Amino acid sequence: MGVPPRELPAAWQPLLGRPALAELLGHPLAGAALTALRGLPPRVAVHSLRTFLLADARARSLGTAYDRVGLLAAAAFHDAGLVGRGPLGPGGFAGRGAELLDRFLTEHEVGAGRRATLTRAVREHMRPFPARDADPEARLLHFGAWLDVTGRGERRVPGLRRVLAEQAPTPWFPVSFSARVVACGLRRVLPGSSTTGR
Repeated sequence: MGVPPRELPAAWQPLLGRPALAELLGHPLAGAALTALRGLPPRVAVHSLRTFLLADARARSLGTAYDRVGLLAAAAFHDAGLVGRGPLGPGGFAGRGAELLDRFLTEHEVGAGRRATLTRAVREHMRPFPARDADPEARLLHFGAWLDVTGRGERRVPGLRRVLAEQAPTPWFPVSFSARVVACGLRRVLPGSSTTGR
């Protein structure tokens, strides 16, 4: 079970009230994902919620069927690897986020096939473009994450990025996000890390 929506951070409330999220609030896996999201830095958490909403809007505009609750969980964990100071394994922070998501989904008795689809989406969300054989969840997570940080793909859901940023602002988020990514890159190559640079 997750935390009741009214007990989630105030900064999230405008986003939680949007239909795409509001419709999922009673689902146990969605509630657990939102509870887990509270452990991330506030700006990263808000970015994760906006990522889901942008991805959902893109899916609706295309009429794409996808695992909505699963994508919310993937969005909640897609940048979880940016948090912490320990060395990162293969795949950098995205790989670490996929490991954390897999652990979360296993704890909630999500089947292996669904776990594989969702963890792949997290593992590959930093690619410049989705793989040709990517599932809808991977394509949508990629779209939402890149649109929220960089603005890429804005024409596909016109004006929504601006509206979400006004509802749940995170000033200078792209700059702070980039700094976190750089710090994580350094963690991969510092002495004691189990990996080397690519």
